[in-house]
Amino acid sequence: MPLPANGIPWPPPELAQLQAEMRVDDAWYSGDRRRLSEVYRGQQNREDGRRRLWARHRQQQPGKRDGRLHIPLAGDIATASADLLFSEPPTFTVTDATTQARLAALTESGGIANTLLEAAEVAAALGGVYLRVTWDTSLAPRPLLTTVHADAAVPDFRWGQLTAVTFWHELASDSATVWRHLERHEPGSILHGLYQGSPDRLGTRVPLTEHPEVAALADSLGPGGDAIETGIPELTAAYVPNIRPNRRHRGSPFGRSDYAAPLHDLMDALDETWSSWLRDIRLARARLLVPDGYLRDHGPGRGASFDDDREIWQTLNIPPTEAGGITLSQFAIRVAEHQSTADEIVQQAIRSAGYSAQTFGLGDQGGAVTATEVKARERRSMTTRDKKSRYWVPEIADMLLVMLRLDRALFTPGLVPERPRVTFGDSVSEDPASTAQTLSLLQQAQAVSTDTKVRTLHPDWDDTAVREEVDRILTETGQAAPDPMQLGVLP
Repeated sequence: MPLPANGIPWPPPELAQLQAEMRVDDAWYSGDRRRLSEVYRGQQNREDGRRRLWARHRQQQPGKRDGRLHIPLAGDIATASADLLFSEPPTFTVTDATTQARLAALTESGGIANTLLEAAEVAAALGGVYLRVTWDTSLAPRPLLTTVHADAAVPDFRWGQLTAVTFWHELASDSATVWRHLERHEPGSILHGLYQGSPDRLGTRVPLTEHPEVAALADSLGPGGDAIETGIPELTAAYVPNIRPNRRHRGSPFGRSDYAAPLHDLMDALDETWSSWLRDIRLARARLLVPDGYLRDHGPGRGASFDDDREIWQTLNIPPTEAGGITLSQFAIRVAEHQSTADEIVQQAIRSAGYSAQTFGLGDQGGAVTATEVKARERRSMTTRDKKSRYWVPEIADMLLVMLRLDRALFTPGLVPERPRVTFGDSVSEDPASTAQTLSLLQQAQAVSTDTKVRTLHPDWDDTAVREEVDRILTETGQAAPDPMQLGVLP
């Protein structure tokens, strides 16, 4: 399928509702007060009928600041999701030794572990993310794995599988014209197009050389003028849903956001609670109310002031029974009420997103605990992590295979591409003392070998490193003596 025709609405109307939902999720994820106010300009009330905190566009008095406070709970949820998945980098293994060495070089030099961490956080917020493989010989002699956010893509699905996708982004402009660069990924080719349009229309397609940001791509295009042949049959992009199904769009291949419970009203109520708490603090500042006679006159046109450091005051000509003295005004701060309300809102939002309170440092955190106890406390988070990881494994493996195939075609002739096996790391590391005690008990029961003990302590080591460590241990402990029967000493 070619690039879109001139003048069509953009983004396409069939994605309008999905794009609108992602704009709301993005506003909460960004933590930007301006975005929150803009996105709720047409949605004044919450589901319970109360007016939203961020929909109140009242005129601010000169010199008075906005008293609304935002708590970045949405960002914390997205970060926690990414940390559970990729705080421990996954391992990628193939059977061929040469391919394994090249794959390790690609993943390390390309910082793929960091790319996946970023992609997982965006997917948790927007409901999904795209992994894209590309290359740029001026930057590095290897393929590159990058991410594209879900609100900057127009995908084509068939039977729930991604068959093609068009990525787009707006370029810099010094006028009302909107410049868009479209990059369409199809099996075997990548198409590029530059469009000159308006905020809601794609506009007219023009040569890439018309804008300096994409002019260099014109030299890479083939004879057709808009496509770069990849030389491999696979699609150079993949869609990773955060989690399925999408409850608002049942039957669609799109994933759902962690905020799709929905959590927007809870997060709005949390901001309102904290804003009320801070308002109590502002109102509770100690203030002195004094009669006019206590003020020192600075002369005509210079006003008057009160000296709160003065120790001796002259007697005023007022009856002693009248309340004409200095009065202290200080209101109470409702700390317990606000704190309990905020805690309940946070815990409900976390539960609705699919996580345990302990993942966010809430609840009893005292005392040393083992990894097994941590997993028991965070069972809900671990279950969510396991479900999400199953969506990531096949797409990561596909993109790594694409990287190896492109690497053979462009940079490393003779390489044998192979689909890697993806293994997620343990999100909770076992306490070394607990592991040592377990291995000691197993050794006393003669139920574990030296090889198994080394592999348990160093799960990231390959067979060669494990074998060398086992040989060193056996030599140091005197267990490396040869078998007398093999030496011919005994019959």
